[in-house]
Amino acid sequence: MTRKQAARLRRYLIVLAGAVAALWFAGLLLFVWNIADFAELSFDALGETDGIVVLTGGSERLGAGLQLLEAGKGKKLFISGVHPGLTLEHLTAGQNVPKELRACCIILGHEAASTMGNAEETLTWMTLEDYHSLRLVTSNYHMPRSLLIFRAAMPGIGITPYPVTPDSVKLHSWWKRPGTASLLVTEYDKYLFAALRLWFANP
Repeated sequence: MTRKQAARLRRYLIVLAGAVAALWFAGLLLFVWNIADFAELSFDALGETDGIVVLTGGSERLGAGLQLLEAGKGKKLFISGVHPGLTLEHLTAGQNVPKELRACCIILGHEAASTMGNAEETLTWMTLEDYHSLRLVTSNYHMPRSLLIFRAAMPGIGITPYPVTPDSVKLHSWWKRPGTASLLVTEYDKYLFAALRLWFANP
């Protein structure tokens, strides 16, 4: 390769890297906008689903799932990704949950260690219960990736998102908040990775 050809190749690679970076950044902005656009509906506006599924990872998620169950928005509540050493009593400590709901309608899943594991574990539970629709409860920043993976894992199941907004995640001027910015960038990269993995698995 001559010096001239090498210089052209370097310029081409620089332009390509810049284009990829621009696309990545535009996607990040769209990703954050999508998170911010999730509507928080009142219980009165919510329809019913067969099951309610909470992905562990935040106390707000469990509280929202319990409220949905008590409001009759689902027949049972499945909590996916629970640490093997935790019991229902540990999880609901401090929560005013009626005994009849504890006994009949709250199920723990201890197998999942990732969002993909959550989807697989949930599908097994949905199949055992013969359920055909679920309301998915997780944090708003985690919802895009969760929906992507869950819908790919169970195409025959109706999945309705119920995003929870953690107090620690401030989407207003998020680029000025190092903690929130880092969280959103990390979650966006995980979303891209999951999308690529699913695409290569089912092109």
